[in-house]
Amino acid sequence: MSIRELSIRQLSIRQRFRAAVILAAQWPSRWLGALLPGEPSGRLRKFVLVDIGSSAIILAASGELGWAGICVLGCFGLDHPDNRLTRFNVPRKNARAFSGLPKKPFEPVDATEAPATAAIPSPRPHVRVVVVGAGFAGLGMAIRLKQLGIDDFVVLERAHDIGGTWRDSVYPGAASDVPSNLYSYSFAPEPAWTRTFPSQPEIQGYLRRCAAEFGLDRHLRPGHEMLSSEWHDDSTRWRVTTSNGCLTADILVVATGPLSEPATPSIPGLERFAGAIFHSATWDPSYDIHGKHVAVIGTGASAAQFIPAIQPKVAGLYVFQRTPPWVIPRWDRSKTVLEKGLFRTLPSVQRLARTGVYLWRESLILGLTFDQRMLKPVEWLARRHLYRQVGDPELRAALTPDYRLGCKRIILSSSYFPAITQANAELVTSEIREVRRNSIVSADRTERMVDTIIFGTGFEAANMPIARRLRGRHGRPLAETWREGAKAYLGTAIEGYPNLFMLLGPNTVSGQNSSLLTAEAQVDYAIDAIRFMDKADAAAVEVRAEVQASFVSDVQRRLAGTVWASGCRSWYLDARGRNTTLWPGLTRAFRRRTRRFDHENYVVRARPAKPLA
Repeated sequence: MSIRELSIRQLSIRQRFRAAVILAAQWPSRWLGALLPGEPSGRLRKFVLVDIGSSAIILAASGELGWAGICVLGCFGLDHPDNRLTRFNVPRKNARAFSGLPKKPFEPVDATEAPATAAIPSPRPHVRVVVVGAGFAGLGMAIRLKQLGIDDFVVLERAHDIGGTWRDSVYPGAASDVPSNLYSYSFAPEPAWTRTFPSQPEIQGYLRRCAAEFGLDRHLRPGHEMLSSEWHDDSTRWRVTTSNGCLTADILVVATGPLSEPATPSIPGLERFAGAIFHSATWDPSYDIHGKHVAVIGTGASAAQFIPAIQPKVAGLYVFQRTPPWVIPRWDRSKTVLEKGLFRTLPSVQRLARTGVYLWRESLILGLTFDQRMLKPVEWLARRHLYRQVGDPELRAALTPDYRLGCKRIILSSSYFPAITQANAELVTSEIREVRRNSIVSADRTERMVDTIIFGTGFEAANMPIARRLRGRHGRPLAETWREGAKAYLGTAIEGYPNLFMLLGPNTVSGQNSSLLTAEAQVDYAIDAIRFMDKADAAAVEVRAEVQASFVSDVQRRLAGTVWASGCRSWYLDARGRNTTLWPGLTRAFRRRTRRFDHENYVVRARPAKPLA
């Protein structure tokens, strides 16, 4: 039931005024549907859903809860079980996109449980597709292959369990900075998330459940680390060497992601340290941190999560800060039983919530790329947050950034500042001069005795270590090709490396939204390429050099005026100060660019004709 269907004569003067406000506010919904990810067809139904959904939000905000409920029921009424067009952020079932929901809701799995996959013998000598990495991107690719009926593939995983970053990030307090309704596959929503921001055990359990629900177990090869992959032009195949043998593949999909290799700075004397040393990504859960004097090097997103978790347990905490991050409140809460039941019973409500989160985060791109003055309200919020939680003026000054918000990754935390202000914690802004056997000496010559050093220094995102293991035509390593910076067409295809598709490659990470959206778009693109090759009987496809160069040049031009290029040092930039990590625009724009495989931009090599009998 739409607000326009209500008789004006049944409304009081107050209600008439509210109706006028609602009608005015709903005008943008005529074009809002065009911003939502999905195929162009079925857009009228999407407009109607957005229209009714915005009615519900505005009515609820104005106190008309009854009428808001009617609008929500209207959304549900339009959501026929067989109608995939009404699923926000999900293209049509018969298009190049994910489809098919599990029959039962996902349930969180404890990260301490036994791995979901057992050791499997080495793969067959030849397969159609090899997927490297069993994180979000790799599993998404595998699921899509299964849905298309392509069964001749394997997923290589160096560890003995799936999950990628979320398998390894077992440090205390590990959780996503993306709200749970958006941090999941668009084709497999999770109604049972327990909090606004999902924790590491929940995310790991979700991925295990996805692998089981979509029948990936027999395709997974845990304990098979890819040591090298080399393209053989004569046979138009990739030769893949793993820690458990070799195999060949027609197509290689690299899904190791930008957050697979921890970054550890070189510090004089670190090798002399007698205590424990580890990175947040290699946390040892068996290590007892109680009563220790701990030095934390780095103040990134991971450090902001584990510092509040360990601060009450340690005797002394020294946080070595190079640059203070921008920190905004983390509005996290437990999901109610009613809320989870509503999401499970009425999937449209969760999809509406997902779309709301998506659009809100997508709107941040305006300040990040178009007009940095639009970031001032968020900067005010961050400064207010700091002022309220840190009373000491000197400490507050040390925690105040001197660069534009968004230039480095924004931290979401409501507990980081309180942990820093505790009596057993000290913020150290002086650089580290050297590490000794049982201490750290800073540039101001102060020596601090420590038992443990923990690095919260992020990952090698701009310099992907996997590039050293890939060799294209003429045996050239990708690391050498990328010597002056990582480059790829649509962050997916690389000139000189036929039949190679990289997920979450250069300039694909979203600076404002969930990178799972771009990863799914890349999966669609790679899948469409495989379908094209089958239809055209093509042996190999390779992006044209001029096409890649034009794309890379355009991306760098668009990045030049963004907040990410405003002067700070961040993990978005490589050693030359070039941003090879982020996509400089709407995720919708990226999805549109990757909607179909544009074979006209590729050199297509036909299969040799079979000799007549």
